[in-house]
Amino acid sequence: MFSGAGSGPLLDAAAAWEGLASDLGTAASSFSSVTSGLAGQAWQGPASQAMAAAAAPYSGWLNAAAVQAAGAAGQARAVVSAFEAAQAATVQPVMVALNRNSLVQMVLSNWFGLNAPAIAQLEADYEAMWAQDVSAMSGYYSGASAAAARLLPAQSLQDLLAALPNLGIGNIGSANLGNGNNGSVNAGNGNTGNQNLGSGNKGSFNIGSGNSGNANFGSGNIGNDNIGFGNTGDPSTSSNPGANFGIGNTGNGNFGVGNSGNLNVGGGNTGNGNLGFGLSGSNLIGFGNAYYNSATGQFTFAGLNSGVGNFGIGNSGTNNIGFFNSGHHNVGIFNSGTNPYSANAFTNIGFGNSGFFNFGFGNSGTGNTGVGNAGIVDTGFGNSGCRTPASETAAHSTRASGIPVTQTRASEIRETQTPASGIRAT
Repeated sequence: MFSGAGSGPLLDAAAAWEGLASDLGTAASSFSSVTSGLAGQAWQGPASQAMAAAAAPYSGWLNAAAVQAAGAAGQARAVVSAFEAAQAATVQPVMVALNRNSLVQMVLSNWFGLNAPAIAQLEADYEAMWAQDVSAMSGYYSGASAAAARLLPAQSLQDLLAALPNLGIGNIGSANLGNGNNGSVNAGNGNTGNQNLGSGNKGSFNIGSGNSGNANFGSGNIGNDNIGFGNTGDPSTSSNPGANFGIGNTGNGNFGVGNSGNLNVGGGNTGNGNLGFGLSGSNLIGFGNAYYNSATGQFTFAGLNSGVGNFGIGNSGTNNIGFFNSGHHNVGIFNSGTNPYSANAFTNIGFGNSGFFNFGFGNSGTGNTGVGNAGIVDTGFGNSGCRTPASETAAHSTRASGIPVTQTRASEIRETQTPASGIRAT
């Protein structure tokens, strides 16, 4: 009652109804004056009498509509009066809050029950507030219901409208404005049905031209409840085909342009429930071949790729992430490796790797970390050997130059010093 819009909207509605009643009354008086003046002075004969007979129902409809609008304005003001009376009788919210806060203070300081009488009085006051509010709302309901009951039903105006003659040539029905309409209350030409606004519509409640169906807004739509141009509903998937919003959609419930299917949002989608552009399938979100499948929870990224399951550009392998990878499960750029043991594990991470389980650049071996490694489980740069545990290095190892080295005890090392070349160890 206090935090809402108040009586302002009802007062605005009453003023609008009063303005409409005044305009309709003025139009009715002017219409009657013009027709009677023509028939009584300048225009005589059977044609004049026919015109006067045809114009009389329109004048009557305008007068009846003016009376009904004036009645609606009066009842709106009656509801305003009921609301303002109920608001004045309702307890102010600040008084309710004060009562509750006072009760809390009394309870917290109720030593030895000394505040019991005050607490009881506060509760009694609170119950009286409730009773006062209930009485106010009951009065508001009764006043508003009585005002609504006095309103004339809209059907009375519709009955008057249906009895109006046609204005135009070749109309079949009643209250048509235009030519060649077959039905009632059409405005335009060549409409078949009722209450169409436009031309060439086949159905009812269409606004536009060339629609076939009901309640379409636009032109060239086939089906029902379409908004736009050239939309075609699919009766095979819905008992109420249509409800498209956009241009050139085929199916039902599409929003966008050129979708084929049902419940698509976007453009150029084929299927059902897609969100995006150029998707082919159902329940997909994305663009082209890069999408999320909401039904399976899986991502597919293959927008500019020729492989399967790739994310990036120019990938021709499978399940790669990056650019121009030709292997499988690689992450990076120009990787061509393939994991021969697992079809689902990542192969290489980096740039230009051709082996598998490599991390770095230009590795062609296995399990390497670094750059240019061709061996197995090497770390660093340019390794081509195999990294083994420390317990096994005593058996045999190889220098980078490829010369075998036999490891012996320190006491057995012989050193031969030469003047130019330094120390040579055997």
